[in-house]
Amino acid sequence: MGSKALDELLKQPSEWLRGAGPVSDIVISSRVRLARNLEKYPFTARASKASQDEVLRLAKESLGQSATLKRSLIFEIKDLDEIDRQFLVERHLVSREQIVHAEHKAVAIGQGEVISVMINEEDHLRLQVMQSGLNLQDAWSLIDALDDELSETLPYAYSSDWGYLTSCPTNTGTGLRASVMAHLPSLVLTKQINKVLHTITRLGLTARGLYGEGTEASGNFFQISNQVALGRSEEELIENIERILKEVIHQEQTGRESLMANNRVQLEDRIWRAFGLLRHAKTVSSSEALDLLSAVRLGVDLGLMNGLDRKIVNEMFIFSQPAHLQKLEGKALSAKERDTKRAQLIRSRLGGQS
Repeated sequence: MGSKALDELLKQPSEWLRGAGPVSDIVISSRVRLARNLEKYPFTARASKASQDEVLRLAKESLGQSATLKRSLIFEIKDLDEIDRQFLVERHLVSREQIVHAEHKAVAIGQGEVISVMINEEDHLRLQVMQSGLNLQDAWSLIDALDDELSETLPYAYSSDWGYLTSCPTNTGTGLRASVMAHLPSLVLTKQINKVLHTITRLGLTARGLYGEGTEASGNFFQISNQVALGRSEEELIENIERILKEVIHQEQTGRESLMANNRVQLEDRIWRAFGLLRHAKTVSSSEALDLLSAVRLGVDLGLMNGLDRKIVNEMFIFSQPAHLQKLEGKALSAKERDTKRAQLIRSRLGGQS
């Protein structure tokens, strides 16, 4: 069942890739995640197999009754092959940790992939909502409602002194992690990025790569999120990250204006060279595709490339990833075959040679 149902997701690109919503030229997506554990059960890392099984059973039962998650898909990770597991990671529906040691783990995926819930990752439950553009407030409203609903059937581990109890101390309190996926090419090109990242770290945020913790920033994408979840309310945490992000967005916009005013020919040259390579290349690696697509997306966002939709460029960032390519092809591919398939896919989407 797993593979066929996951194939359906290929036909309907994720809601957060729409390229719509506030400031969507810079902020691709907003995500709010809540970490929750069930009382009377040890945290996942300390739990016996029997205890993890019981948590899985209780969580699946509760999610199956959820009005918010009706018509959702629930996959047990052990039932999925390696490509399908990686596909879920590329889709930002599960973490890389969730697909390792797959026993007793599962994920529920709501319609449009706006809501997903991981079971037995670092915490018993990781609730997640993703929205297109800078939309943390809407994401928070959705996840808050789901959290309230699930808490009626699942007794959470909670302390009146510490708040929600979590496996990692940095999540204790609200259990909330709010993050945005920001595309910051002008800050990279103008060599301002390190200064900006240093500033946001000092202000209590952290920046990671496209796939979160432990990944390098590639394609000029940065996942920016709060570091600590304790000592402030959920609303305060979200307001704080939004306030700092608005400054980052302002810096990126200023950088773009400066490049257009002072280095327009060099900028257009970079963008159109990237477009030309993608339209005609017969083989392209994953990291090269991200860098070239980043330049093309900047061209679209600056109005230098008419007739190309931001949504199409966004989708190519995900569809050119290894597991997506293999699912599109319907079989496992070697690295060399993936590089060829990736180039072919991008050429067809950009209207280049077949």
